[in-house]
Amino acid sequence: MTTEHVLDDRRQAHTRIGQMANKVPEVTVYFWIIKVLTTGMGETASDFLAHKLGPIPAVGLGGLALLASLVLQFAVRRYVAWVYWTAIVMVSVFGTMAADVLHVGLGVPYAISTPLFMVALAAVFALWYASERTLSIHSINTRRRETFYWATVLATFALGTAAGDLTATIGLGYLGSAVVFAVAICVPAVAHRGGILGPVTAFWSAYVITRPLGASIADWMALPHSRGGLGWGLGPVTLSWTVAILGFVAYLALSRRDVQIETLAA
Repeated sequence: MTTEHVLDDRRQAHTRIGQMANKVPEVTVYFWIIKVLTTGMGETASDFLAHKLGPIPAVGLGGLALLASLVLQFAVRRYVAWVYWTAIVMVSVFGTMAADVLHVGLGVPYAISTPLFMVALAAVFALWYASERTLSIHSINTRRRETFYWATVLATFALGTAAGDLTATIGLGYLGSAVVFAVAICVPAVAHRGGILGPVTAFWSAYVITRPLGASIADWMALPHSRGGLGWGLGPVTLSWTVAILGFVAYLALSRRDVQIETLAA
């Protein structure tokens, strides 16, 4: 064996060590169901914690929980259902808090914070694409791509929260907003089937819309009649949506129906 062969083998081994199995789930109907559930649960959980603990302690606790969940997510080298969805839940809770802090704490109107978060999301996408030349979720198999992925997820949650609150406060109400976003989320799916949108663009477009859709439904269920809701309460809605999330994630963890082919082969 020549020196060149030895060096080539080492380079290949280094590449294999540097890469991981794909770290995100396959996009199935279960993915979208759980995603919407996490957005609603994050919305009501954030409001519940802020009411019970106060805004500052709630943000601090949410930030620590998010950090811990992301450390665990980055520590594993393959997709693990409960680890991944725990991180998504905490991103949902903290993303809601981030949008609410700008509005309630700093007095920034939703009409301003929504385009600000939109610019932030566009910047993350631009940096991600410039670095990796792809925004596909089927190749989240390096630390850098995983970092871009979670930065994008956080930005989409903050944007979706601000957009949902914006529509709810300009006259549509929470139920009206839920209907609007339910229709809107069908647009990228139809456009993709019609060949107008590529799979990556259609996915991320729908991903952003899941946030205001789930949050609007949860707010409508939890908030009092005086605010256009059903009046079920923040605590009960948070608990019921959490139980639903746990049920779906447990099913996926056992069935592995959301494990991508690349992950199974790794």
